[in-house]
Amino acid sequence: MLFRYLSWRSAATVTASLLLTACLGSVSHIPKTEIAPPQSIPMVRAPAVGQQWVYEVRNVFNGELVDILTETVVSVGPKVQIAREGKKLGKLPDEIQEPWGMILQDPHWTPPQRFTMVVRLWPQEMKPGWSGFYRTRYQVLGVPDNDFYWGLTIQANAWNRIKTQAGEFDALYYVSTADNFESDDWFRLASNRRDRVWFVPQIGRWVVRESFGEYLWLGMTGWSQSIKEDYLRWELISWK
Repeated sequence: MLFRYLSWRSAATVTASLLLTACLGSVSHIPKTEIAPPQSIPMVRAPAVGQQWVYEVRNVFNGELVDILTETVVSVGPKVQIAREGKKLGKLPDEIQEPWGMILQDPHWTPPQRFTMVVRLWPQEMKPGWSGFYRTRYQVLGVPDNDFYWGLTIQANAWNRIKTQAGEFDALYYVSTADNFESDDWFRLASNRRDRVWFVPQIGRWVVRESFGEYLWLGMTGWSQSIKEDYLRWELISWK
């Protein structure tokens, strides 16, 4: 299944993250340089039917090409619906924002989530140092009988000039962290996830997104035994 998704924790987890990054080769490297924040922060492009982003999705652990993913805005109103289709895997669950910039249905993790109260998808303020914390609950898409705790921290870190297959962009780099959320898998004792995102306001989407995480299984006594989820990278190859 495409997108078996991910997590991270605080102090001990940050150390594990650095060790993991150090073990990765050129697969995880995309040219980027920190730049000064723009004097006038650009507005995020408003959604419109037909807008589209195409991504190459790779497994960062081994460089494997997982799929070519096309995301297309198909409906705009109180809710913004983004249809998603993989070249290999075909039709995938939709993303739904309500309104633009607030996520209601997030298909990027496994299983796909539908939140009981929307949370931000990108920083409210496009400047380094901004942070926000959002607490909500989610249901597994198509299974409305139970809901689970989800707490998300968004931290804006820097503006980067980043070069992708779709071109060179000035992007806000931010990190989204979900620590100790409740999994729908009752055998998981603890789960953490992290997204590293390079977001370009002018195109209304990220040009690079890296998602990874870990969890503890029943019977495990510490994070040194944790199970790593897939480490996936989305890189923009075209947009309109």
